[in-house]
Amino acid sequence: MLDIRLIREQSDDVKSRLASRGSDLSAEVDAILACDAERRRSETELQQLQADRKRLSKEIGGLRAKGQDSSAIEAEVKSFGDRMDALNRAATELDEKQRTLLLNIPNLPSPTTPVGADAAANPVLREWGAKPALVRTEDHVAIGGRLGLFNFELAAKISGSGFVVYTGAGARLERSLINFLVDLHTIEHGYREILPPFVVRSESLVGTAQLPKFADQQYRCADDELYLAPTAEVPVTNLERDELKALSDLPIKYAAYTPCFRREAGSAGLGTRGLIRMHQFDKVELVKITTPEDSDAELETLTANAERVLQLLGLHYRVIELCTGDIGFGSQKTYDIEVWAPGQQAYLEVSSCSNFGDYQARRMNLRHKDAEGKNRFCHTLNGSGTALARLYVALLESGLQPDGSVLLPEPLHRYFGSDRIG
Repeated sequence: MLDIRLIREQSDDVKSRLASRGSDLSAEVDAILACDAERRRSETELQQLQADRKRLSKEIGGLRAKGQDSSAIEAEVKSFGDRMDALNRAATELDEKQRTLLLNIPNLPSPTTPVGADAAANPVLREWGAKPALVRTEDHVAIGGRLGLFNFELAAKISGSGFVVYTGAGARLERSLINFLVDLHTIEHGYREILPPFVVRSESLVGTAQLPKFADQQYRCADDELYLAPTAEVPVTNLERDELKALSDLPIKYAAYTPCFRREAGSAGLGTRGLIRMHQFDKVELVKITTPEDSDAELETLTANAERVLQLLGLHYRVIELCTGDIGFGSQKTYDIEVWAPGQQAYLEVSSCSNFGDYQARRMNLRHKDAEGKNRFCHTLNGSGTALARLYVALLESGLQPDGSVLLPEPLHRYFGSDRIG
């Protein structure tokens, strides 16, 4: 969440930067400022009453020592109790209200984030590789059905629409991709492997900004306060919640495989059919925790680590930077990596690499001691390294051969046990 002092001292700038996201949040910022002013008044009055009570108590002691009547002052001190209780309750309620208001305000875009209304304003930063030739008019749905790699009807029988059952070589390919990605990021890129629980408490979702804003997009367990993790970002980043890290601990680099669960799987159509948008999909997530001074540079290396996946697999891709009108709720700067899928004749997002600044760290009270010994909030980053369903799509459609088989990239051969499917 945003720093209340920043809102208090630079409210016009905060409103302007929030407006660049495409919505006027001036009323919400004003509500935070009004709540903050009322909370501070209550706390100031409470502190004054506490000081008065302390002063008068000394006077009472002095009068008693002299054998003089202190009953009038004692009555005055006694009258402070009810007012102090009321102020304590008011300060607590206002503090909770202020936090709730702050939790619903998005992050400020970085000054270097391009300004734009929507995705049409996202600049393409670079491309890698060449688009493969289209050798057969089949997309991944047709390829997978013909080769027996996955089955949507079986998944619908057991779970409903928006799910898939991987079968035979298709299941082996999914497992091979997971192992390849985790090995790459831990062995070559130096991330520490984490295998977290796949369910999380609500405070973990609050910490990474999925709650309260996106409550309707979460799968919640009915009988308790647990949710299916929408991404490994949630459990992994929250490993460091309420921690005070030494400067020597940073940067922290985690890599984690988890299934990811989301309620909204998109509407029917070429851009969402098959594996492209589902309620459950696999992903290997990269998480970094670092200092404010280093976070911009860490975002560049995080993005390069995700790009390395596609380079090793020989897949054509591009990197775009999200503009202010398209950036995620908690992010201040984001690069999206989009892989080319020949069967779709379109780019598919397989990784979104973001710097959240201290936005998440404030929500989860994650701090570090700087070189001067001062406690400061860390900066958090994460990115998909990568999302498997769309990577799977691109591999099938890019590797399709004239005879109908699928040629696999060399780095997968030792994981899959063969150089092709079919």
